[in-house]
Amino acid sequence: MTRPAQLAITRTAVILLPLLLIELLCRTSVINPLTLLPPSEMARHLWGLLASGDIDGDIVQTSWTVATAFCLSIVGGFLLGAGVHGLPRLRRALDPLLSSYYSVPSFVFYPLLVSIFGLNSNPLIVLGLAFATPAMMMSTIAGLDRVPPVLIRTARMHRLGRFQTLVRITLPAAAPSLFTGMKLALAYSFVGIIAGEFILAGAGLGHSIAYAYESFDNATMYALMLFVVVIVTTMNMGLHVWEQRLIRRRGRG
Repeated sequence: MTRPAQLAITRTAVILLPLLLIELLCRTSVINPLTLLPPSEMARHLWGLLASGDIDGDIVQTSWTVATAFCLSIVGGFLLGAGVHGLPRLRRALDPLLSSYYSVPSFVFYPLLVSIFGLNSNPLIVLGLAFATPAMMMSTIAGLDRVPPVLIRTARMHRLGRFQTLVRITLPAAAPSLFTGMKLALAYSFVGIIAGEFILAGAGLGHSIAYAYESFDNATMYALMLFVVVIVTTMNMGLHVWEQRLIRRRGRG
């Protein structure tokens, strides 16, 4: 059996075994069904919600907001990271702030963002950016740090321009860290926006989860939570597969 096949089997087991255990504990009433539903019931109710179209508007709202925050955080985080990497004094000043950034409770600024941007999707996008951009920024800095200096000197010897050096040398060498930043930015975008929708938003998956929780509608709440987990996991796995393909292509080259 090849190593990729072994890894795929291991990943599948890591996902399925806990689900089967939770299913068994719920079905045998070890876990109170009022506390947690069996995963099969979550999936069944989620299928019903998707088939009925009741959550289509929430899915579109959250997807658009997350996609906007994710794309902006990737571009902004990369540019900021590259800029800070090229300015050593600024980097020394920002290093302690970046290291402790996620200890700041960013959600406390959400009411201020609402008062500035209004009660719409803009405060959620800003909140998603506040969560995701530093992760991409720090990953970019780490990736640029790992570019071997000998490669830069070789590019200069071959008289490559800045753009050619960036495309042919810098980005391929920093790719592992950049992909890590992208995966973190995706996760943080979802965290910031779903949590923001819990607070004041009038639509979106986070709003629907909060409404179901307040209405004691456990079936809908767990179904929507399962949907968010599946979507985020699938997208991160897609980024991982893309990363592995680029690494294999680079190795063959």
